[in-house]
Amino acid sequence: MDKAKTVARYEQVKAFIIERIDCGEWEVGHRLPSEHELVEKLGVSRMTIHRALRELTADGIVRRAQGVGTFVAQPAKHVEPLEIRDIVDDIVASGHQHRAEVIAAETIRADSDLAIAFEQRASTRLFRTLIVHYEDDLPLQLEERFVSPQFAPDYLEQDFTTTNPHRHLYGIAGPEEIEHVVFAVTPPPDICSLLQLKKPEACLQLVRRTWVEGRVVMKGIFTYSGNRYSFGGRYRA
Repeated sequence: MDKAKTVARYEQVKAFIIERIDCGEWEVGHRLPSEHELVEKLGVSRMTIHRALRELTADGIVRRAQGVGTFVAQPAKHVEPLEIRDIVDDIVASGHQHRAEVIAAETIRADSDLAIAFEQRASTRLFRTLIVHYEDDLPLQLEERFVSPQFAPDYLEQDFTTTNPHRHLYGIAGPEEIEHVVFAVTPPPDICSLLQLKKPEACLQLVRRTWVEGRVVMKGIFTYSGNRYSFGGRYRA
C-alpha cells in the first residue's frame, strides 16, 4: 500500500483485489488469501482488510463462507436488498401465536472476531442475548445478538418474553447502515437441540450488523430451519 496516497487504506485494498479479479488472475470461485495473509502482504491492519472485504461482499464482488474463506463471486445482474423483518410480526401476520424463550442474557468480553466485527479492541464489553422464537409450539428462529452497551445501556434490563430486541433497539435509533450476509449451514448439536431438529439439516443463517452515527452497535446471528422459513422481498425497479 502507498502510505503517501490520500485514498483511504481500505479503498486501496479493495482496488488491489478488484484489479486481480478484472485482469483474470483471480477467477470466479478463486479463494482469496486469508485476512492474515493480506495483512502480511499489504502491510495494513486486520481491521482495514476486514472493512475492505465487508464492502466487497456487500457489493457482490466476493462472497464469504464462515470458517472456510473468501471467494470471488459469480457476477450477478441484479441483487435485491434484503428487508429487515421482525420475526414477531411475521408470525402474528401468518395467524399464529408467538412466544419467546430467553436462553441467555449476559455481559461478555469481545473475542478477536467480535472485536473486529464491532471495530473495537479485544475484551471490549458487550451485551449478549440468545433467544428462541416460537411459532405456536414450533421453534422458528434462534436469535443471538451482541449489542454495544454505549448504544443500549438498559438492554439487559428488558423482558424479552414480552418485547423483543428488534423493537427495543429500533426504539433507540434506526440504523444508518446495515450489512446482511446469508449462509447455508449445518448446525451443531446445541443449535439442533434449541430448534428441535431431530437430525442435522440445512439451515439458513443470517448475519446482520448495524451502524448508528458511524459506529457498529449490533451484530446479530439469526438461524432458521431451512424447511420452516424463507427470505424474500418485493421492490419496485
